[in-house]
Amino acid sequence: MKNQFNIVIVGGGTGGIMTAAQLKRKNKNLSIAILEPRTEHYYQPAWTLVGAGTFNFNSTRRDEAKMIPAGVEWIKDFATTFDPEKNIVNTRNSGPITYDYLVLSPGIQNDIDALPGLREALETDFVCSNYLDPEKTFRILKNFKGGNAIFTQPTTPIRCGGAPQKIMYLTEDYLRKHHLREKSNVIYATPGSVIFGVKVFADTLTDIIKKRNIVFKPFYAPVMIDSKKKEITFRYVNPNPGPTALTMNSGINEIASAQDLITMPYDMLHLAPPQSAPDFIKQSPFAFADGPNKGWLEVDIHTLQHPKYKNVFGIGDSAALPTAKTGAAIRKQAPVVVDNILHLMKNQSFSSHQYEGYSSCPIVTGYGEMLLCEFKYDNVRDSDPLLKRFVDTTKTQWSMWILKKYGLPWLYWNMMMKGRM
Repeated sequence: MKNQFNIVIVGGGTGGIMTAAQLKRKNKNLSIAILEPRTEHYYQPAWTLVGAGTFNFNSTRRDEAKMIPAGVEWIKDFATTFDPEKNIVNTRNSGPITYDYLVLSPGIQNDIDALPGLREALETDFVCSNYLDPEKTFRILKNFKGGNAIFTQPTTPIRCGGAPQKIMYLTEDYLRKHHLREKSNVIYATPGSVIFGVKVFADTLTDIIKKRNIVFKPFYAPVMIDSKKKEITFRYVNPNPGPTALTMNSGINEIASAQDLITMPYDMLHLAPPQSAPDFIKQSPFAFADGPNKGWLEVDIHTLQHPKYKNVFGIGDSAALPTAKTGAAIRKQAPVVVDNILHLMKNQSFSSHQYEGYSSCPIVTGYGEMLLCEFKYDNVRDSDPLLKRFVDTTKTQWSMWILKKYGLPWLYWNMMMKGRM
């Protein structure tokens, strides 16, 4: 097996495949390897729809072998350690792999045991996560007969920060359609301070939760689940709590303690599990060693180049970038990395192409409606100017639902993964 390449890409997910495909389209003579142990590739943005029973799970899956671009070598193995001084990636079974340039796109991992009680709770018929098993989410939803339906997320960064509220809106809509809404409390509890970071979109979502009588609980950080009692405990993390900070909602039976802990019973619980960069990234010389980004991949937020190792770039969910971790973000990151590597190879200089933090969160707010939230660094709205000419993207739209359910999956498989966009 060949063990020396112009470019080694760690990770065969969205970022890795897209980067490899674009590089090959621009220079077919490059020797490129993708280091990826998994044999299946998933379009995870559709898992929200799977969890609501409106998308087939099998349609989100492809064989990894069919995703590898022509002319790119697939090393079906795990990265273990790195020696950047010698330009080496060590692997579990294939020995050392050397590179001229290294692209790190290993994605993100679920840390199930970081939330006490979560692993045991996931074994019950009342707790689910679209991040883990969206088909189970829909089974639980179909069996739900009323009570507290709680949706929450951890204090860690997560893939697609809007996903926990997407399934919440769909569940609320499902309950109304099945005449269960009056028997149910729909509760969105988040460690964050607002429903969404970009004000114009937050205003629309705030109107929705008020009109639908959804209980919004900001500053609620989950700390423990007791699956035997069917209770979840939160810590109230408002840095400036007022005298009535822990005033309870009378319909939910919350129990507050003196330690700012709040216990809430559930009949259905959906959550995003705690998440982190993969362990081999955390332990690598490429990760932040301390501070708020400890363990996450360190890169320049505009060039995506590692600050110390100039032939190393990072994209995707494992990178410490102050924007949402989404496939839409990767779509804008990959061309920057591709252009910079090609310019460095040819001119020993960067291209003028920079990443401005673009990300997109298509928030499904019910069956047949969606709010397309596009933004960049500093929570600045960054809606597509052409799209804005035809659609008011600050409001929910049926056309955006069609884009989510049909348009985006087609673009992913046929354009993004082929290096065409």
